[in-house]
Parts: sequence; structure tokens; C-alpha cells
Amino acid sequence: MSLHPQVAAYRAARAAAGTPPLYSQTLAEARAADLAAIRAGGGAVEPVAEVRDTHVPGPACDLPVRVYRPAGPGALPTLVYFFGGGWTLGSIDTADGICRRLANAVPCQVVTVGYRLAPEHPFPAAVHDCHAATRWLAAHPREFGLDPARLAVGGDSAGGNLAAAVTLLARARSGPRLAAQLLVYPNTDQTAVAAGDDDPLLFNRHSVDWYRRHYLPDPDAAHDPLASPLLAPDLTGLPPALVVTAEHDPLRDEGERYAHQLRAAGVPTTLTRYPGMIHGFFAMPGVFDDGRHAQDEAAAFLRGRFGLTGTDPDAVPAGRGTNDG
Repeated sequence: MSLHPQVAAYRAARAAAGTPPLYSQTLAEARAADLAAIRAGGGAVEPVAEVRDTHVPGPACDLPVRVYRPAGPGALPTLVYFFGGGWTLGSIDTADGICRRLANAVPCQVVTVGYRLAPEHPFPAAVHDCHAATRWLAAHPREFGLDPARLAVGGDSAGGNLAAAVTLLARARSGPRLAAQLLVYPNTDQTAVAAGDDDPLLFNRHSVDWYRRHYLPDPDAAHDPLASPLLAPDLTGLPPALVVTAEHDPLRDEGERYAHQLRAAGVPTTLTRYPGMIHGFFAMPGVFDDGRHAQDEAAAFLRGRFGLTGTDPDAVPAGRGTNDG
């Protein structure tokens, strides 16, 4: 399928504005431009009953976290969300729109983690930060008002990679027990050659390589399953997954291969590809209707896995993409 008309219009607007690729900018410029683009594409900011910033201990320093809590008493099911940005860009502000919408739509508590970025802190710093934060939250349910039996992880792009890696660490280190994993166009194989063309107006294979070089200064680290979950020799016992991919995304094939391998290992897995869409669409519901539809699908998946009233944990989530079950 060709580019979705909304994607074609977005690309044309970037061409008219002369928007440079992030990989052609300095790190400081790219970080600012990435956040500005996500804010511009995120749509209206949804109010949430409670939003607060705090910190949790990490392996090397305290980690900032932002807690989004919908209205309602008692311990809530909780999604720990890891922002995208190629492990190089991004912050807890990057995922603000996603976290607000999911908190309201599920409804559940959402906590996003400010993990350390590359190249200042290359692999595996981000993985261990995300796992440490998830373990801390699970071990302090009263402090955060969460139900440790209904704890999930998720993220988009590099955040999806980190969520997948956290599930591997949680299994290897006896916890925490996770109810679900939400993987949105995740990086899963750092040894793969990125697919697609070189279109500088969209996320392309040069973007993938640029982020990878910052995160993995030692190329041999690409073979570590915590960097490349697709290379893990055993995926059994991992939490049920929703994997979302975009048709015109250089990461599409590796994300879909990971979904198939999860399913082959006996992990309940739903894979949905959004036709005509590009990398980043999930974070931009103000530009792409399918960004909103995919967020709705993610919310339906989490409702099922959290066992909220009237939901079937094994039901196929409702989305507008091509769902293979």
C-alpha cells in the first residue's frame, strides 16, 4: 500500500518547511526538535486526575518518574511506560501525551521512567534503569497506589525495545511478575540491516543506524538479547504481548518477527500492522487518525490483561490495522 493520505500530507509539509533529518543535527538540536515535533503532533493535552513528578532509585543515580493517576480510589493496575527516541533522544515529556491518554482510556495508572540516554550512557544503562525502576515500583505498591498483580510494561520504538528487554530481565531475576507487554514498533534486532528507502523526510534506515551507533559503541553488543530481544534463545514464560507495527517503517519486519517468535514460544501475542503508516505515528494522534486508533487498541489490550470489568483478556483488541490474531 502507498503512504496513507495523512502521511503524504505530513511529508509534503515537512518538505515545504525544509525540515532537516534529526540525524543531520547536533544532539542538542535533535533532542529539542524531537520533543517539539511530538508536542506539535500529539493533539490536545488530556487532563488527568493526578499528575506528579518524583524519583525512584536507579543503579547509578535517582531516576525521574512521572505518575499519571486517573480518578478512583484504591490500588490501580499500572503500566510502566518507556519513551521512544532511539535511546538518544527523548525524556519523560516525550511520552506525556501517550501516558495521559492511556491513563484515561484504560483506565489505569501510568508511570513513565526517565532512563539515562546515550551516547553519554550507552547500552546497557537504559535497560538496567528501566528494570530497576519497574522493580522498585512493584516493591512499593502502597507508596504508588498500585496493584502489583496487575503491572505491565510498554513503550514505543526504543521504548518498546526496552520494555521487551525488561521482560527478559524480570524472568531471569525472578521479578517483578508482569501481566502484559505493549511493544509499539519496537527495535528487536540490532544486527539487522534496516529496510526501506532513504527518504530524508521520514524515519529511514539512516535514522536507525544513527541511533544504533550512539547506543551501541561496541558493535558486538548488538548480539546481546538485552539489546536485541529477537536473538534471545528462549522466549517462553514472557507476559502476553501486543505488538504494533507500521507498514512504511524500517523496523517493521523485525517487530513482526519478534511477535511471531513470541507466539511460537507459547506467549499469547497479538500483532497489528497499520497500513500506510510510518514510524512515530502512535505518538502523533493529532496528525494521524491511526495514532489515536492504535492508542485505543493499546488501551483495549491493557483492559483485557488487567481484568477490568467487562473485558476478556484473550480478546483481540479493536484497532484499524491489519490484525493477524
